[in-house]
Amino acid sequence: MDQRLSLVTLGVGDVTRARTFYEALGWHLDGGVDDESDHVAFFQTPACIVALWDRGKLAEDSGVEDGGGWGGVTLAYNVRSPEEVDAVLAEAREAGARIARPGAGTFWGGYSGVFVDPDGHPWEVAHNPGWTVHDDGRTTLE
Repeated sequence: MDQRLSLVTLGVGDVTRARTFYEALGWHLDGGVDDESDHVAFFQTPACIVALWDRGKLAEDSGVEDGGGWGGVTLAYNVRSPEEVDAVLAEAREAGARIARPGAGTFWGGYSGVFVDPDGHPWEVAHNPGWTVHDDGRTTLE
């Protein structure tokens, strides 16, 4: 198995509401499984695809029982500066996110904050001075 991640699927309570939230952040819808846009939504990113799918259907398809709580996963969006962290957090708040942790210096020497999307998925927005965010959006450990 190659070392890569191809797809992240977020289980959501309402695909249309979730799609609207991500589109308000500036993401561009790239299609769905069928003609019903409320069934599944796909967003192409430089590194992988992000999908939004009904949480119950995702649990069934994945062979797990949905306990309804946090699944132990946090998503991350790396940026080029501390100022960009604050700008993205403001954009997320405007789109309907809850700010769980405002931007601040970190113990590891960076700057980050966290927003939580309408379905409870936490997103860390971070500037890590030891990493590079390339022009195409890829982030590398250099």
